[in-house]
Amino acid sequence: MANILAIVGRPNVGKSTLFNRLTGERAAIVEETSGVTRDRHYGQSDWNGKRFSVIDTGGYVIGSDDIFEEEIRKQVDLAMHEADVILMVVDAREGLTALDEDVADILRRSPKKVFVAVNKVDVPKNVHEIAEFYAMGLDGIFPVSAINGGGTGELLDEIVQHFEEIPDDNLDDLPRFAVIGRPNVGKSSFINALLGDQRNIVTDIPGTTRDAVNTRYNSFGFDFYLVDTAGLRKKSRVHENIEFYSVMRSIRAIENSDVCLLMVDATTGFEAQDINILHLIEKNRKAVVMVVNKWDLVEKASNTHLDFENEIRKKTAPFTDYEIVFTSVIKKQRIFKALEAANEAYQNSRRRIATSKLNDLLLPIIETSPPPAIKGKYVKIKYITQLPTKFPAFAFYCNSPQYIKEPYTRFMENTIRKHFDFKGIPVQIYFRNK
Repeated sequence: MANILAIVGRPNVGKSTLFNRLTGERAAIVEETSGVTRDRHYGQSDWNGKRFSVIDTGGYVIGSDDIFEEEIRKQVDLAMHEADVILMVVDAREGLTALDEDVADILRRSPKKVFVAVNKVDVPKNVHEIAEFYAMGLDGIFPVSAINGGGTGELLDEIVQHFEEIPDDNLDDLPRFAVIGRPNVGKSSFINALLGDQRNIVTDIPGTTRDAVNTRYNSFGFDFYLVDTAGLRKKSRVHENIEFYSVMRSIRAIENSDVCLLMVDATTGFEAQDINILHLIEKNRKAVVMVVNKWDLVEKASNTHLDFENEIRKKTAPFTDYEIVFTSVIKKQRIFKALEAANEAYQNSRRRIATSKLNDLLLPIIETSPPPAIKGKYVKIKYITQLPTKFPAFAFYCNSPQYIKEPYTRFMENTIRKHFDFKGIPVQIYFRNK
């Protein structure tokens, strides 16, 4: 389960720039998704061997100037509930403002560890500009320059001391299935249908953070850990809060899972928030099964389910190779089919293809359909191998990999999918110098 660092503060102090600085320099381990809800950013990072997620809550502030204060209060309140460490960003050039003091007043009451990044201290001689911010009554004040990275190392050294160690190994080597999705789509009902009526649950194991419980389910031929976060939703005053909680909880559940059962409400259709959560799953390279719930409430014609399927895949293209299961959790229709699909997706995620088999199959196809020449440059692919990653990833060794364009990458991915079963799994293709 990931630790979460939430970045808060008033508009235009450099929160997004600092977000990019904290995540972007570690390109090998960063997965960034813009627009998870509006302009919010989510990234993964690592410092001194500790992994953590970074949430830029800046997109939460919307509308005209007169409602900024109210929206920022909501943003800070949400971060206090959901994050493990909070980073408040202020602007050294503009100095301490009334809105900064309002945010600090809320944060002083937080049980979470709070740090303050005084941004735009671009040269060491301006370090005195941070002095006035001590009046906010918060400890852990650091001068930084988000634009050039100055001071961020010292800041991160302190932040990661307040994160928990995240073990790499899975519990008992059993798969972990997470039920995620928008609020009120039936997640709690699905989990209750699985756990509430079955008494042969082996044990409850607390997760590495307060928000997740890995419950072992061992029944009807299944044996897995259920990552249960659905019942932990808090009552929220406005829809924006609900969306924010949904994303934060989804991030935690996705990162702590092997397979995500993405639950969709059949009565409202496949909405933008569903797509955003699917993108989070893709970015984390997790297996996925689409579970369309409340199917009993939909009026049906001869091709209703096919039309619904086609609409979902159209919206998620180019990633369309996953199972869609239509369920009614209340009537317990096809809930075990959803588990079967999740188990199959998990097995697919662990599939390993012998290098000789890959080359025997793909090299003749590549010879027949080589990458298009760019500016007279011809790319010769000589060798293919599957990488030793937790998700399916393949390296194509060639000359001039920079000339490979996205359409050819998709062609190679589709070719691999055609011959090997990776249904439900995002597949990553890398072109490397031979």
